[in-house]
Amino acid sequence: MSTPDPTKQESLIEYPSQFPIKVMGVKADGFVHAITQIAERFDPSFDATTVELRDSKAGNYLGVTITVTATSREQLDDLYRALSSHPSVKVVL
Repeated sequence: MSTPDPTKQESLIEYPSQFPIKVMGVKADGFVHAITQIAERFDPSFDATTVELRDSKAGNYLGVTITVTATSREQLDDLYRALSSHPSVKVVL
């Protein structure tokens, strides 16, 4: 019996679909703009007016929820990598 290749797993997500991603990072000038620019690179139809913001209790961090049109697992993986590599980003969920 062969072991399934994890890179060939079936996705639980139907494509295309609206897919929310929460990004937590340092609250600083330009943070939200940087996140929306990354989203636009991977989803040309991204609508920045749908962005949701939430301050942390102490106000040092900002939660940014973006909703992208997911077209493939590869697109989402690349988007997560791009967001995670931004210097102000602490967590991507």
